[in-house]
Amino acid sequence: MTTVELSTHLPADPAMVREQIMRPAVLVHVSRPLIRFTPIDPPALPEVWKQDRYKVAMHLFGVVPIGWQVVGIEMRPAEGETWSIRDNGHGALIRTWDHVIEVAPEGEGTRYTDRVTIEAGWLTPAVVLFARIFYGHRQRRWRKLVASGFDRGG
Repeated sequence: MTTVELSTHLPADPAMVREQIMRPAVLVHVSRPLIRFTPIDPPALPEVWKQDRYKVAMHLFGVVPIGWQVVGIEMRPAEGETWSIRDNGHGALIRTWDHVIEVAPEGEGTRYTDRVTIEAGWLTPAVVLFARIFYGHRQRRWRKLVASGFDRGG
């Protein structure tokens, strides 16, 4: 297994960042246009994440099918001032996609960290490279989202 970790500073209150993380629509927003998620089971994502398993189809650049993924949401207890949520997921080609998002106060804002542990057999090096690109993309989109006052544009 290989772990990828990326962090960024968000000039926003940690409570507001946590609130946004809990909205599946924000995941969809920050993942675009690199990945498009389409719910399979259940057929729609909730307004707010609940501890459950959600099967989604994934499309690279919104059009190229790249399989399905189970998003396994697990709520975690806060550790001091650090809040986290876990996606203990897996997919058709990826045996382990164990993603933790951590949010902690940092100066006048928030330290946002993505940490994912991956196991995909012989595909692991390619999936790790993709994860680095994907989370870098998402963190850029998070910074833009914060700068817009959390306006997702509709």
